[in-house]
Amino acid sequence: MNPTLFSEVQRLFERTYANVGINLEDCLIDRSRCRQLTRLAGAAAHELSDLARTFLRTADDRLYVGIYYSGWLIEQLERHDPRSGLSDSNIRSLIMFVEEINHALHGALQFKAGLRRIDGEDFARNLELQGLVDTYLVLLLFVAFFRRTQKVSRTDRRWLRFHLFESRSADAYRDRNLRARYLETTELAATYTHYLDSLNVAWMRSAISMRSAMTQNGGTFSRS
Repeated sequence: MNPTLFSEVQRLFERTYANVGINLEDCLIDRSRCRQLTRLAGAAAHELSDLARTFLRTADDRLYVGIYYSGWLIEQLERHDPRSGLSDSNIRSLIMFVEEINHALHGALQFKAGLRRIDGEDFARNLELQGLVDTYLVLLLFVAFFRRTQKVSRTDRRWLRFHLFESRSADAYRDRNLRARYLETTELAATYTHYLDSLNVAWMRSAISMRSAMTQNGGTFSRS
């Protein structure tokens, strides 16, 4: 059986950081479960995208993970498979797809490292910032794969940065905390990735590996 896009992205992140110990694809949930978890997450959660969502909660020293993708988003990725090339037809869908895997993976790795307070704003902002930076790096790999020279041009980078950073608007959120969270993390991620772009390949690899120091010890996981 050919590997899925999901499993390939998870393996890529695990090679960069650490093995999470579970197949995150087993944590996929349907729309009904997504609605239930959204109600439990509080009023502000209703403002988040209904196209893709990651849910993390702890109970009895276990981490429960739920990853949701809408039927429309999956249909777009199947119709315009990013493994065959990136374009305006699939770039936004791929960004959402990769970000949710990243959120789940880093949430699980931090839980294994001993972190149990995953309901705080600092945790949410760190997870969002990490997701933006890592997603940008994944997009660079996709673009480079389809270039004969394996090099990413300035035009490529501007295109990626537009879709990942510049097209986002924190004003889309009525909740003051959500506006502040997404404004701050988008600005920080844009700045940090500009810095990575200025480095040579060796220094970039070092910066990526240092971005998140995770351990392999900790608790257990379950599907939400």
